Parts: sequence; C-alpha cells; structure tokens
Amino acid sequence: MKKCNYLSLIALLTLNMVSAQGLLGKDQAVFTRQDSLRGTVTKERIWWDVKNYKLDIKVNPLDSTITGSNAIEYKVLNAYNIMQIDLQNPMEITRVMQDGKPLEYTREGNAFFIKLLAKQVVGSTKELTVFYGGKPKVAVNPPWDGGITWKKDANGKLFIASSCQGLGASVWWPNKDHMYDEVEGMTISVNVPGDLMDVSNGRLKEVKKLKDGTKTYTWVVTNPINNYGVNINIGDYVSFFEKYKGEKGILDLNYYVLKDNLAKAKEQFTDVPRMLKAFEHWFGPYPFYEDSYKLVEALYLGMEHQSSVTYGNGYKNGYRGRDLSGTGWGLKFDFIIIHESGHEWFANNITYKDIADMWIHESFTNYSESLFVEYYYGKEAGDEYVRGIRKNIENDKPIIGHYDVNNEGSSDMYYKGANMLHTIRQIVNNDEKWRVILRGLNSTFYHQTVTTKQIEDYMTTQTGVALSTVFNQYLRDVRIPTLEYFSQNNTLGYRWTNCVEGFKMPVKITIDGKEQWLEPSTEWSNTAIPNDKAVVKIDPNFYVAGIDITREN
Repeated sequence: MKKCNYLSLIALLTLNMVSAQGLLGKDQAVFTRQDSLRGTVTKERIWWDVKNYKLDIKVNPLDSTITGSNAIEYKVLNAYNIMQIDLQNPMEITRVMQDGKPLEYTREGNAFFIKLLAKQVVGSTKELTVFYGGKPKVAVNPPWDGGITWKKDANGKLFIASSCQGLGASVWWPNKDHMYDEVEGMTISVNVPGDLMDVSNGRLKEVKKLKDGTKTYTWVVTNPINNYGVNINIGDYVSFFEKYKGEKGILDLNYYVLKDNLAKAKEQFTDVPRMLKAFEHWFGPYPFYEDSYKLVEALYLGMEHQSSVTYGNGYKNGYRGRDLSGTGWGLKFDFIIIHESGHEWFANNITYKDIADMWIHESFTNYSESLFVEYYYGKEAGDEYVRGIRKNIENDKPIIGHYDVNNEGSSDMYYKGANMLHTIRQIVNNDEKWRVILRGLNSTFYHQTVTTKQIEDYMTTQTGVALSTVFNQYLRDVRIPTLEYFSQNNTLGYRWTNCVEGFKMPVKITIDGKEQWLEPSTEWSNTAIPNDKAVVKIDPNFYVAGIDITREN
C-alpha cells in the first residue's frame, strides 16, 4: 500500500480525531438530586403502574393560577407504601385522599412522597386523588421554554396554552412524570371563562355551563398518552371539520382556530389530508383513530400534543415562511403541519422511555419531512431536501444524552439524525423494504415506550446489516466518518477514518460514472479500477466525507 507520501495527511487526520474525541469529553454536565428524582425510575415509582388519570381543573386568567385535582388509578405491581408524585414549584399539593382518608406526604423539591395507609395488594387496582393549585411557571419562549403562556389575541380575548416537553407535565399538573409509564386513558375537564373554549386531547364528551358564567369542557382520551402530550388550549375558537378515509376507516379531522383566521385556516389546513395520505403510506395507519385528529391554533410555533397538535406557523408554507433545506422543496408544504403531525407516529405512538433517547422522536420525524416531499414530488426531490438540511448540523455533542437525569442530547437529533436514517436507507438499497421497516416499527412498538437499544436491534434485524457501529458513529460521536482513498497501479485503496473504533459501513460510489459498492472498514482494502485517473465519487445520499489522498498530495 502507498504510505510514504501521505503520512503527513494521516497525521493531520489523527490530530483531528483526537481533537474530536476531546470535544466529546467537553460535555461535563453536572446533575443534581432533583435531576435524578425527575429522570430516574425510582423505587417510589416502579412499584405501581398508572392506568388512568381524571384531571379536573379550573384555569383562572385573572391571577394566572390553576387549581383542581387529579384522580390517579393505578395497579399495584409490588407491595410498597410510598408513592412519588411530581409537581413543580411554585405549584403546591394541598391534599391527598385515598379511600376517604387524608394521606400524609413530604416534599423534596419537585417530588412529593405520599405515605399510603391502605395495604397495597399486588395485582389490585387502587385510586387516590391529589388536590393542588398555584401559579404554574410562565413559558417565556414556548415551546422550547416550557410552562403556561398567558396572552391575548388581536381582539383582546384571552389566549392561553400549555407546552412542556423536556421540562415536564408536572409544571402544571400532578402526575407520575416519567416517560417510561404512559397512562392508558385519561379524562381532562377544564373550567374556563364563559366566552372562551378549551381544546384538549381526545374527543369532546360534554360542555357544562355553570351558574358563575364559566364553562367546563370535558375531553376523553381512550389511547395511551405521554404526559407532555397532554395539553390545554384556551381561546376564542371557531371550528370546522372534515372526514378522512384512511387505512383504518373514517378518521375525524377537527380544526380549531381564532375567528379572524378561519378563512386562512380552511386554505392552509388542506395540508392535513395530504400529510395523512403520505404518512399512512410510509408509517402505517394514523395511531389514534379512536381519539380523532385535531389541529389547534396556538400562540407559539407548535407542538406534537397527541390528537391535539398545536399550530402557530402563521398560515405560511415552510418554517414561518423559510425553507430550512435551502432547496426550494421546503416551501411546498406547511412545516408545522407536516413535522408536528409526523410526531403522532414517532413520539406519540412510539415514545422514548428516557429523554436521553429523544432522537427516536426527532430523527424519524425530521426525516418524515423528506418522505412527505418524496411522496408528492419524487425521490430526487426528497433526497435533495434531506441533503439540504445538513447545513444545519452542528456536530457539537452526541445526539444521545445522559440517562436517568432528564437530559436530552444535541439538537443534531433533528438534522443529523434524519441524515443518519437516510444513510441507512441507502444501505438497505430497497425502497419498498425501507417502507416495510418504517411501518414495522409503528406496528411492532404500537403505543409503547422504547429504548434506543430496541430501535437499534429492530433495524439491525430487519435490514440484515450489522448497524451497531453505524449507530455508535452517528448517535454517540460527533465526527463525520471519512472515506479515505487513493489510486495506484489500477487499484483503488480505501478505508474509513475519523470514526469510532471498528466502524464498518457499506458505501456506494461511482468510478467514472459506473456504480459500485464498497465494504470499507478501518483497515485498508482495495479494488480494481480502470486506471489511476478514474474519477471516484461517493453517493451524496450518504452522510460521510471523502478524501482522495492521491489528489491531496
């Protein structure tokens, strides 16, 4: 092999690798006891399985408070008598009742530990009710900064909403605030001023007019739902409806918007049935037919609240009128409708157990944008879109965060994660098989919480390709794998560098325009080429770099 004339380049690459590995070590986050209480499946959580919530609250705009109760039905898995319920400062639990008796509790930061009096018999189903109230944290920059937003619309009417991914649902209501245990069903009753409406998850069961002039809206969710997906949206809403004939039958589509925006919404929301047609093709049936699909105008950009997707994109295509890919394809659709609805499959149907694995939500959903483009505008258009978003990748820290402390990884889980999936799709090299894999994920893990390992193992099995080092490279490292190659004596030498130990990944190249697959590792391999001046190009759909040592020297 040719070595002497590229030693300096190898030294430079080695220096870059050391530098990148040093970057990996820079994420020296310090975590607290509160982080552990929030992010760990504690002994006070693991012994019981939440079955149903009955959340009954009053939203008080005059003093920005929420008061009410949450009746928690649970199944006893192991005998224990201390239960952890989460509710964040400055909210307070005021009373806890079980079997008509008040229960004692202690508070440690945002975690309340309730001492149960009744014997907790394994296999039995029990219920307790938590009463609470206070001024929940105000979201300064929703949805990235969680809490409740209290504002007014252009007509001076109150406009209120929740958004709390990451921070947690316990910012505004008491619950078992860990993603591993999804409640199986839920009733949400919200009392609001009489001139306003609340839109929450599931289907509207009833509206009660009270003597004080307020109204209580009761919504029922019949499917499992993650905590941060539970929401309230309070405003001067008008609604319109349509029905979509999908893979599981007729799906009710319900839209709630501010009065002044009704005409714009009727035009812009035509992207909803387009979205459903594309995503049911790629991912399988919409996962919550029983609870309907709703798109609800909100006073922030948007969020994937289950069956109650919130929308604040200004009735524009793209991301607030911008194309995040820079290709032009991003202006062919309303980013928030497509992206946030994509989360109904990846976030709400398939949900991470630990927020460290948030890539499962964001990588697949970010990639869903390019699949939407592909469905309507062709494969090359979809390829261009996903390649275009690479300019947003930072490679700052690993995509996977720290476990058991409620810590998410790099925002590269969006754009880099999508390009990782697009790269794996190239390896599969069969579009129908790729579609079967995506649909299989949503059927195999239907309404489940999962770990990265489960997703990795499933995709490895279904692709038939050893993907462990591929996932390690893109999820746990910040470097872009580099195909290093040279031409000599009608031979192409090649290997992977700038990569994790033992990295192996097939890659498609062209040699003088003729396609060929290579099976590089971190050791040198070679293949015959027509001549030493043959033009070698890496398929651009692989998120990798390439260095031709022959021409560098």
